[in-house]
Amino acid sequence: MSETPSSPTNRDLADLALSAARAAAELVRERALGHVTVAATKSSDVDVVTEADRASEALIREHVRAARPQDGFLGEEGDDVASGTGVRWIVDPIDGTVNFLYGIPQYAVSIAAERDGVVVAGVVLDVQGRTEYVGRLADDAHPESATRDGVPVAVRAPAPMSQRLIGTGFSYDRRVRVLQAEAVTRMLPLVRDVRRLGSCALDLCLVADGRLDGYVEEGVNLWDHAAAGLVARIAGARTFVTQGVGGLDLMVCGPAHGFDELLDVVRSSGFSPVSGE
Repeated sequence: MSETPSSPTNRDLADLALSAARAAAELVRERALGHVTVAATKSSDVDVVTEADRASEALIREHVRAARPQDGFLGEEGDDVASGTGVRWIVDPIDGTVNFLYGIPQYAVSIAAERDGVVVAGVVLDVQGRTEYVGRLADDAHPESATRDGVPVAVRAPAPMSQRLIGTGFSYDRRVRVLQAEAVTRMLPLVRDVRRLGSCALDLCLVADGRLDGYVEEGVNLWDHAAAGLVARIAGARTFVTQGVGGLDLMVCGPAHGFDELLDVVRSSGFSPVSGE
């Protein structure tokens, strides 16, 4: 059930997410200084989990529970917890685990707060770069906001498709990877270039920040994009999740002013078997 009118504001939830993300990022940075090893695999032998993933999520759960013990929780590594307040936290403790494993400094802590099924606050913290993206919807107390280190962000100005830089990622399923690679090959001549950086959350924030013109990836989960998708939408982007050519969730994100054209290119390139929304 939802809370009473004295419920926390969206800013309160964003502030709690930010404090939890900062604590988790510090833990992950400390673990990165040691010998990082794989603790387990998930969907395939290249879909890895490290002990740092598990420790980061445990810390975030404890941090949130100390302030809001009745809230729900959806995390990549732990059990789901039902909400008694209408608020649920959606967490990716390390988005970009393979980068973390290899010492490539492109990974993030991602935390979103969902109220009655709607994401209302989100934080993506670049662990090594220490950049903090924070988004929150408007409420009775505060206007909506999307910031990078406290400064408002906005998507890039309109550009022809041939001058758009597009981010992407690849599924852990080898069969789906082949289909994705074929789609990227068809897209590449139509855009400025394609980047594969290894963190869905950070890539979506780059769209929000005007440093990517779009993003497309099949195989995303809610914890990958809940927080960053909110930041991007507030900054002027649209997001769309549909079925990909491999049968997994396909995320498309880009500035609202050119989104329909981007979606057409995504579909014509073969990322999705769906011909219309």
